[in-house]
Amino acid sequence: METEINLTQSEKRTFIRFFGLYLGGSFILMTIIALLYYQNEKKLYFDLAKTKMQNVVSNISSQIISTHMNGNTLDLKQFLKTDIYKISFFDKDKKKIVGNFDDKIDFNKEIIQHDQHFILVNNSTYGHLGVHYIAIEENLFFKTLKKLKVDILVLFLVIYSIISLMGFFLAKLFLKPIKDERKKLNNFIKDTTHELNTPISAILMSSESNELTKKQVQRIQLAAHRVSEIYKDLTYVFLEDQEEIKELPIILLNQTIPNQLKYFEVLSEKKKIELSCEIEEVDFKIIENDFIRLFNNIVSNAIKYNKAHGKVKIELKNNTLIVTDTGIGIEEKKIKDIFNRYYRATKEQGGFGIGLNIVQNICLKYDIKYNIDSKLNEGTTFSFYFKTT
Repeated sequence: METEINLTQSEKRTFIRFFGLYLGGSFILMTIIALLYYQNEKKLYFDLAKTKMQNVVSNISSQIISTHMNGNTLDLKQFLKTDIYKISFFDKDKKKIVGNFDDKIDFNKEIIQHDQHFILVNNSTYGHLGVHYIAIEENLFFKTLKKLKVDILVLFLVIYSIISLMGFFLAKLFLKPIKDERKKLNNFIKDTTHELNTPISAILMSSESNELTKKQVQRIQLAAHRVSEIYKDLTYVFLEDQEEIKELPIILLNQTIPNQLKYFEVLSEKKKIELSCEIEEVDFKIIENDFIRLFNNIVSNAIKYNKAHGKVKIELKNNTLIVTDTGIGIEEKKIKDIFNRYYRATKEQGGFGIGLNIVQNICLKYDIKYNIDSKLNEGTTFSFYFKTT
């Protein structure tokens, strides 16, 4: 059962800093946008309100002038019967003739703004019917602005909440690869510790006696070989300098393979695995240790994941290395992942998921083509084609 990996203190600090910077930046940007939007809408509403007031005053002024020129009378009080505006009429001495508001008016200004309303002053009547000034008060503009502020604030909070939620999940998404890699690394360290503990324990137990039996010697050899293989794999992955060598040596693969098979005899005998080998002379330009890493990892897996009394067949012919086992096989859907570092297709046997990754890297390095044919519970065949020049 895999354990949940919690964030480290460093990761928590990174998460908080990223999230805080994201929220702070978003807040500043959205505030600027909201203020610009508010100022634009305020100007728009003001211009619209002013235009409506001018139209109303212009219409009243036209009626006053028309009535005066026709020699008729006009009751100015009829213009006061509206809930939208308050209107007052003034004579040439700027004294109110009739009206429904008493605010102080500066007749030198066209627009007079107060706390909750503003007044527009118009003198387009030119003294007809004794009216020299018309003042109109608008009361809806500031109510509209108040509603606009509430609407912007609500919209701001809704959008900011959505952005904050998105930022939270984005921050977690950015940290997920780090958590996944650390989880893999933790499992790798745990598996490596377990892998080393088994052969070391075998060596210690087998060497307790002063006089070692043949079986104990074999156990020590097997355990020592396993520790050596683990060390070489770890060295290859993490410590070895992978600089490209300009002139590669030509090695005889058919000579290297028998030397390496000697190390697997004890392991195969312990698991009662039958090893068979058919090899022809094949040479290839490759660093010998790299071929040994490839070969040992494939054969080791063929024995490790085999069944009791199973078989492993090694063939080297037509520039092709073929390793066939009668083991547990690999599910088809997992074949594409088995070369990923730290990936393990099964928990039935030991290992820590770097062997096949090493094999793949070597194949890519030397342009070695490979193929895998596997059937679950029947066995697996690895084929490697060594292209000659």
